[in-house]
Amino acid sequence: MKNGTRPMTILLVENNVQDIEITRRAFAKGEVRSDLVVTRDGEEALDYLHRRGKFQDPRTSPRPAVILLDLNLPKVGGLEVLQQVKRDESLKAIPIIVLTVSQQEEDVIRSYDLGVNTYVQKPLEFDEFVRVINTIHDYWSLVATLPSRAID
Repeated sequence: MKNGTRPMTILLVENNVQDIEITRRAFAKGEVRSDLVVTRDGEEALDYLHRRGKFQDPRTSPRPAVILLDLNLPKVGGLEVLQQVKRDESLKAIPIIVLTVSQQEEDVIRSYDLGVNTYVQKPLEFDEFVRVINTIHDYWSLVATLPSRAID
């Protein structure tokens, strides 16, 4: 594990099983010292964030310090999740990183218009993906100052 990093919960909103596994492997290979919680569609992500249904208990559904959000999601799309989170007073301070394959300029512009903190295109090569995950984690756990409620 990297010295000095503080453990935090990271919410991965991703429906692609291979991308979920790659992200888990990247966390393990990069020795990222955070808990990765996975939701598989936009509706489940919003339920988690609003602590609805199976996510009601804050002890088992901790508030994420950072959200890694894919745009191409079933039920509720990534841009809609982004918009809802950034409009919610209790959630809007949580940093959201769009992590997607989309290179569409419209997606980049719309994401920033809706308040995304960072837009990252998923690298195709695993080692590059590990580097990106490590960079994201190190920035948000070592460099950035987050509101205390985001890391409790």
